Amino acid sequence: MSEYLGGKHAVMEALKAGREIHKIWMASHLQPHQAQPILQAAKEAGIIVSKVDRKKLDQLAEGVQHQGVIAQVAAASYVEVEDILERAAQSGRPPFILLLNELEDPHNLGSILRSAECAGVHGIIIPKRRSVGLTATVAKTSVGAVEYVPVARVSNLAQTMEQLKEAGIWIVGADGTAEQELYEVDMKMPLAIVIGNEHKGMNRLIREKCDFLAKLPMFGQINSLNASVAAGLFMYEVVRQRTGRG
Repeated sequence: MSEYLGGKHAVMEALKAGREIHKIWMASHLQPHQAQPILQAAKEAGIIVSKVDRKKLDQLAEGVQHQGVIAQVAAASYVEVEDILERAAQSGRPPFILLLNELEDPHNLGSILRSAECAGVHGIIIPKRRSVGLTATVAKTSVGAVEYVPVARVSNLAQTMEQLKEAGIWIVGADGTAEQELYEVDMKMPLAIVIGNEHKGMNRLIREKCDFLAKLPMFGQINSLNASVAAGLFMYEVVRQRTGRG
């Protein structure tokens, strides 16, 4: 099973990460300084690159913002929750995990992956049902972060939360109705942060499974933030506390 990955940065990161790539198509009009790094990396990996016109690229991956480069890649693979826990253990830092409760927008997932990679998140856990997966749009929006942040896809998110608790990880849910603000929660401990659905937030069972609920302070007329923006603010509060800044 394969899919198309578009964009110069996304394709280059896939090459650097050693992802299985079947073939690359590149716009014939692409400037040498843009094309050469990809051509060199593809040559070293033994991957065929075909020069085609833009119309061909548009037809190959309709709707994908390809920037003149498209790769046919193996469908992104998922890891197990145990792999994320092992990665955290090997890092020498307290576990730092994200759980996404039925996120639907691939652009949000891509943006969260990008922020997670920058913030040092050990992995992301998503449910198999009613949730966006690792699509080409997600990969493109993540600007290559999908190659570096492990993602586990689980059948039952609530059961997975219990598994994390047994591993000594505390779970904080992002919830606009919470009594305490984000900045009042100790984020230095082994931690998993739950981000809810773009429209409904966390469902009841997931909310009840959280050890703590925390909210972001709001001063405007709109009472909620975009899911990826909220996730980024929560992640960087963890970074701030753990680095002892502020």
